[in-house]
Amino acid sequence: MTSALSRLTRFLMMALLLTLSVARPAAAADSGPSTLRDTETEHLFHDLAVPLVQAANLDPTSVHVELLNDPEINAFVATGQTVYIQSGLILATDNVNQLQGVIAHELGHVAGGHSIRLQQGVGQATGITIATMILGAIAIAAGAGEAGMGVMMAGQRAALGKFLSFSRTQESTADAAGASYLSKAGVSGKGMLEFFGKLQNQEYRLAVYDTDSYDRTHPLSTERIQALEQKLKNDPSWNKPVDAALDARFQRVKAKLTGFVDPKQAVIKYPESDESVPAHYARAYAYHLGGYPDKALKEADALLATAPDDPYFLELKGQILLETGKPADAIAPLREATKKSGEAPLIAAMLGHALIATEKTQNYGEAKQVLKEAVSRDNDNPFAWYQLGIIYDQEGDYGRAALATAERSNLEGDPKLALSSAQAAMKSIPAGSPDYLRAQDIAMVSRAELVKKDKKYEEKKDK
Repeated sequence: MTSALSRLTRFLMMALLLTLSVARPAAAADSGPSTLRDTETEHLFHDLAVPLVQAANLDPTSVHVELLNDPEINAFVATGQTVYIQSGLILATDNVNQLQGVIAHELGHVAGGHSIRLQQGVGQATGITIATMILGAIAIAAGAGEAGMGVMMAGQRAALGKFLSFSRTQESTADAAGASYLSKAGVSGKGMLEFFGKLQNQEYRLAVYDTDSYDRTHPLSTERIQALEQKLKNDPSWNKPVDAALDARFQRVKAKLTGFVDPKQAVIKYPESDESVPAHYARAYAYHLGGYPDKALKEADALLATAPDDPYFLELKGQILLETGKPADAIAPLREATKKSGEAPLIAAMLGHALIATEKTQNYGEAKQVLKEAVSRDNDNPFAWYQLGIIYDQEGDYGRAALATAERSNLEGDPKLALSSAQAAMKSIPAGSPDYLRAQDIAMVSRAELVKKDKKYEEKKDK
């Protein structure tokens, strides 16, 4: 009886924890959706978010908005001050104002510290479950098996209800905070209500009827609209038009994203009869990924005909040439794109790649300079570190080649390779130098990560 009871208790506890994990937003972990990095997109996110971040009394240098490759219409804050926007949400929004409404809501979570406070909700729910399991276990031990099971199941249900109520309160609080940030930033709240309307239509399609939100982590969209509608409509910014320049940038980003994540849909949504900039953008990516380089280059050239100095159009042409086996031809547009973009690290890293891909040693010096500058300005680019490692290896600088591999592996979440590479780097790099200390830091962090999984790493020391 004791063994069976123990197994039952563990089963019910696991059931509750699994239920709660579903209710929580998933972080961008190794097994989750990948991050999509693009200079133009990141600049857009920064520019539209800064007024809202300032309205929330947060530091614009500490808050980041990142794009994830996931078709679900969703945005969330996991930990820290990073807002994650999934690609499906970008494709579902009609204009930049709707995206601003979403980001304002997520900033409500950041400013409210909800990712931390969520643990309080989990703790309260778990406390209820443990208490009822103890009571149920006592009943089962006394011979009242069915009654004991009933107590346990009722406790699990009560715990889940407690957690969901806690989550809905956080969402409502974030809605109200987001509305206030829009107001302070002088941005219309129409986009926020329009987006909730989209969610409401989705609920209708999925037969989620607006009768009760008891079993949900979020209030029903109808409830959210009712709670905010009057406040937003009475705001002085309600009738303020969408920022035309910002929205034009959004439409470009949305189009290129469509071409990247769904090439087939892109050529349907943006037919060749459409000569707009977003249409050329979408088709260029769709044709490139679909294996039609000539058509992709034609679209890139059409974009450059409208704006010859646009760094992102130059980047696109260089990318197409590089990835279709013409690295030498890609250098000129990528070099110009790097210059016109203010030495944007992601674009500079692509230029470094093109220079290396020519396999001409006379290009390696420029590649090394470009890549070192790129990683110094943006360390979160594993591919740039990979390319820099190639240069160091070609030069015979195996210590720094190993350090570049350690940097890349650390960013990619491979602590085992990061540790071994950092240790190899320290054997060749002069002790006490900045590079040696950096390798030492990576080794320490990687070992700590490995110790969590395997205690044998705790005994090993760097040499």
